[in-house]
Amino acid sequence: MNSIVCLKEVPDTETRIEVRDGKIIEEGIQYVVNPYDEFALEEALSWQERYGGKVTLVSLGPERARESILKGLAMGADEVYHLSDEAFLGGDAYATAKALAAAIQKLDDYDAIFCGRQAVDEDNAAVGIMLAEMLSLPHVSVVSKLEIAEDGKRARAERDIEGGKEVVELPLPAVITAQKGLNEPRYPSFRGIRQARKKPFTQWTAADVGLAAGDVGAAGAKLEVVAVLPPPERPPGRIISGEPAEAVKEVVRLLREEAKVI
Repeated sequence: MNSIVCLKEVPDTETRIEVRDGKIIEEGIQYVVNPYDEFALEEALSWQERYGGKVTLVSLGPERARESILKGLAMGADEVYHLSDEAFLGGDAYATAKALAAAIQKLDDYDAIFCGRQAVDEDNAAVGIMLAEMLSLPHVSVVSKLEIAEDGKRARAERDIEGGKEVVELPLPAVITAQKGLNEPRYPSFRGIRQARKKPFTQWTAADVGLAAGDVGAAGAKLEVVAVLPPPERPPGRIISGEPAEAVKEVVRLLREEAKVI
């Protein structure tokens, strides 16, 4: 069974993000593969181990993203198509999904497209679903358990919903977005790391996937980020001294008259 995995590079969650003049300062940021995309890739690799086929990575991002994408090859993916073009940059979820859809339409037959449920940088959780709509494919999101029918033509997915689980059956090919708990992503082996740079790594521009510069990236976006602002600084805490009974009265007064929360 052939799978396509959409992989994104994001800032490491342990990186300290600095915001200045309404923008994120990128100097010094360490980048990694989006954690939810690792669950997506692990599921595709487990399919490959059980049913055969190949795993293809599709990623949109700057040239810098190459090192993060190589981790996907080191984990076991067979090939990469990297959408690397200035025209792709600055886009929203819609523009990103449009570029990914155009690229996937150029690829061979596939049985599933895997995405992470969301990217941890912008938390939109929209690209996978938009991608499915653009490709006219069924989709199921936030999947925490996945089973394939014996004929390989249908899947049974369990997804997280508020207060419980929902079980969905759908035909393949389909778009599936992976949730934490779906599996445990493997670590790249030393052999996998050595082989990663020898695997096919194709870079595509907007023109290569049949799109004009105005269709994607910032020019093709439906949303514009006007500014990025840090959370407001919290005032320092106050210590109320004195006897407990009197201190409680003072706390209640402050909550009523100053904080105005009671």
